[in-house]
Amino acid sequence: MVQNATFTTCRREGGPEWVPAWFLRATTLHLDSEEEVAEAEDTTLRFQNVPVLGLPAMSFPLSGERQSGVLSPVYGVDNISGTEITIPYYVNIAPNRDATLYPTWMRLRGVNYGGEFRYLEESYSGRLRVDYMPDDKLREMDREGYYFEHRGGVSGSYGSLGLNLNIARVSDDNYWRDFPRASGSLTQRLLPADVSVNWGLGPYSASVRSLRWQTLQVPDAPIVPPYDRQQLTARYAEPSLGGFDFSLDGEYTEFTVDALALSSQTSAERVNADRTVWRGSLSYPFRGAAGFFIPKASIHTTNYRFEQPVDLSNYSGALTGLSADATSATRTVPTYSLDTGLVFERATSYFGAAYRQTLEPRLFYTRTPFVEQGYLPNYDSAAQDFSLTSVYSESTFMGNDRIADNNLLTAGVSTRFFDAETGAETVHLGVAQRLRFEDQRVTLPGGTPSPEGLSDILLGAELNVDPRWHVDTAVQWNDRLGESERSTFSVRYNPSPYRVVNLAYRFQRAQSETSEDSELIDLGWQWPINDLWRDWGEDLGPGRGQGSGRWYSVGRLNYNQTDRKLVDTTMGFEYDAGCWLGRVVFERLQTGLTTANQRIMFQLELVGFARVGVDPLQTLQKNIPRYQLLREQTTAPSRFSNYE
Repeated sequence: MVQNATFTTCRREGGPEWVPAWFLRATTLHLDSEEEVAEAEDTTLRFQNVPVLGLPAMSFPLSGERQSGVLSPVYGVDNISGTEITIPYYVNIAPNRDATLYPTWMRLRGVNYGGEFRYLEESYSGRLRVDYMPDDKLREMDREGYYFEHRGGVSGSYGSLGLNLNIARVSDDNYWRDFPRASGSLTQRLLPADVSVNWGLGPYSASVRSLRWQTLQVPDAPIVPPYDRQQLTARYAEPSLGGFDFSLDGEYTEFTVDALALSSQTSAERVNADRTVWRGSLSYPFRGAAGFFIPKASIHTTNYRFEQPVDLSNYSGALTGLSADATSATRTVPTYSLDTGLVFERATSYFGAAYRQTLEPRLFYTRTPFVEQGYLPNYDSAAQDFSLTSVYSESTFMGNDRIADNNLLTAGVSTRFFDAETGAETVHLGVAQRLRFEDQRVTLPGGTPSPEGLSDILLGAELNVDPRWHVDTAVQWNDRLGESERSTFSVRYNPSPYRVVNLAYRFQRAQSETSEDSELIDLGWQWPINDLWRDWGEDLGPGRGQGSGRWYSVGRLNYNQTDRKLVDTTMGFEYDAGCWLGRVVFERLQTGLTTANQRIMFQLELVGFARVGVDPLQTLQKNIPRYQLLREQTTAPSRFSNYE
């Protein structure tokens, strides 16, 4: 026991008048070395010799071990709730289980009661988050939301068996706007209730899945509710069956959507149905060091049973044996493809550095005959992103409701440079183009068919020549019009710890006369401001910053060049004083065409003791790629680490 004790993590400096930047003063301090806990009575926390907190009693750990008790209060202010105060209470249930209570007082709205429970076992883990606000003054109603996540599995002679749960529900459509800082799973407009059981044993696998959506509608930006689905899948895949690659997939799905969603659209667009899919493929790959040659054949059979008749009057001439209205339909589509490529390799050097360079030409041909599919509803098909990866795929669509008719040849070539000493890839360049021999006829609802002839040219480059720089760019070039249809460019400059700048540019030309070009600029950074006066700091190692007395600027700006306005904004400053850190961050999130949530986050971190204020660290880590914490525990702490 110590009388009139003080506690701080600040290092002793010279001079008899020295006072630590922060310290905890207690009339009585009990140190329990066995339990590694300190209990203080009549305590006062002082910062810059100004009292900021007083408590009759408190306890805190002397090591990195967890301990139940009240955590540091969290303060906040925004344009929706006004002033907020959260006083978390942590419950250390067991080494692998804990819970945290988050009661939050909001000046303009009332009290929100939140809590989170986490568990981590040998074969499964998960967490449950629940929020409840009685009589929210903003909406004059009770508000609640919950999120449950579970991942687990067991294995044995019967194979591997897994259970996955991802369930999120909220009380009303405005929840995502009014609680922007709730768990990220509760701030989306499409909330899943996804339950699946998976099994696998050798070449066999199967799964059962139930997926139901809660759609949060907004009057000025409504979205079409997706179908709920109950699904059973099975697969047999044998990659080496006498030299052949063989796979067979089966899937049975019930698609349903509520009556309100059905009434908002025509029955031809939204109709409940059962769908059975069988997909089989057989290939005989030839692979070697100099290249590959892979012929492949596959067949895709789909059967539908509709809850209500589908109008087929527009297809009476194309569909044999079907009446004007049908409650079932079957479609079978074969596909043939040939994928071949060569790999040439040589030793070379550029700018005094030795490299191993490859040259990889590739040809891909696919043939899928036309089968009428326009009468079928679309449950899960979407257009594939046109890229240097998808250009070598058999179908231009994903999903099972549209199988594109194709008679096309893709030609491409890529070259890669590898460092001769380390083997690291430093440069990757690629170009590809499709030649379509016939007009495409199968489209998505409202889509435009691709014409016969040459497609746009795809160009891509990724550069890692210097470890400090990373450049990635892709261009879809329309040779007929002499302009880019889509282009992306990103560059990252990361010369040393705590110095990073990310810049990205994305352009998408309008696909129709009613749409507009999309042009976005994204800039994110973390950088020491002291660099402006040539105070370069020190490399103290991971999680230790670059020395005390240093300022850092952090932020991310998302700018819409088409509308000439900032969409989302995060900007702030961090200050490292050695034994304490200060952070001030402003955040603006767009929630509608004319609405946005704004808040200012201020946090004081007393290193090795507590954080007080609104925590911006999650926001910074999510928005700034390669953001680094100024203090991050990388080794077990010692209670004597700052003793002199």
